[in-house]
Amino acid sequence: MTRSLTPTDQAEPDVATDAQPGPPARPAPATGAWGGRLAELARGFGWAMLGTAAVVLLWQLASSRSTDVPAPLDGARTLIDLLSDPFYNNGPNDKGVGLHLGTSLQRVFTGFALASVVGVLAGMLIGASRRAWLAFNPVIQVLRPVSPLAWFPIWLAVFKDAPQASVFVIFITALWPTLINTAAGAAQIPHDHRNVARVFRFGRLAYLRHVLIPNALPSIITGLRLSMGIAWMVIVAVEMLSGNSGIGFFVWDSYNAGDLSSVVAAIVLIGLVGLILDAILVRLSRKVAIEEVQP
Repeated sequence: MTRSLTPTDQAEPDVATDAQPGPPARPAPATGAWGGRLAELARGFGWAMLGTAAVVLLWQLASSRSTDVPAPLDGARTLIDLLSDPFYNNGPNDKGVGLHLGTSLQRVFTGFALASVVGVLAGMLIGASRRAWLAFNPVIQVLRPVSPLAWFPIWLAVFKDAPQASVFVIFITALWPTLINTAAGAAQIPHDHRNVARVFRFGRLAYLRHVLIPNALPSIITGLRLSMGIAWMVIVAVEMLSGNSGIGFFVWDSYNAGDLSSVVAAIVLIGLVGLILDAILVRLSRKVAIEEVQP
C-alpha cells in the first residue's frame, strides 16, 4: 500500500539552483579591525600623555618650591643641547654624552653576556640535578642579596683596573636572575615529557635539545630580561664610584659642577635607553620563544 506525499513531505526547492554562477565574492576589508587597533593605540597614547603631563606638573611644582631643582623647561633645553653634539671629545674630562652612553653600554653588554652564558649553563645543571641544587642553592641564596656596590672593592683589588671591575660587578649582579630563573624552569619539566624521553631512550644531548631547553626557555628569557634591566641600573652607580667615563660618571661630574639640569637630562636619557633595551630584548625573546617552544 503506497502512501501519497503530503505537502509537508515534499522537499522545498533550493533557491540557489536558479542562480547563475559568478566570480567569487571578495572578502570585505577588515576596516573594523584596523579601526579598533588605531583606537586602542590612540587610547594608549592619550593615557601616556596624561601620565607624562602629571609627572611634569609635579616636577614644575617641586621646582617652584626649591630654586635648586631645575624646571622641566630647563631640563628639556639641556637635553636638546646635549643631543645637538653628543660625540665630541675634547679630552678625558670633556666628552659628549653619546660617548659616555656608548662606554656604559659596552660595559653592560660585556657583563651581561658573561652572566648569560654562566647563568644559563649553571642554571641548567642546578635545575636538572637534585644533588647540584642541594649543593649550590645555599651559596646562591647567601650571595644573591649582597649589594652590587659591595662587590666593587673586591673586583677592584683583583683586577687593579676600575673599568674591568665595573664589568665584573655587572656580571655578578646580572648573574642571579638568569641563573635562578633557568634553574626553576629546568626543574619544572612535566613528567610526561620525561617519560617520553625514557621511552625513546634519549641520550643526554637529545634530552637537552628536545626536552630540557624547550621547556626551560620561557624561564630563561624572563631571567635574561630581568638581568638586563638590573645591569643597566647598576652601571650608573658603579661608574659613580669607578670614575672617569660612562653615563654614571657624567651624572656625578655634573652634580659636582652644580649643573643639575644636565643631571636631569642624563636621567631622561638613561630611562629612554633602558626602555629601548627592554623593548629589543622582548622582541627578540618572542621570536626565539616561537621558534623553539611552539610546534
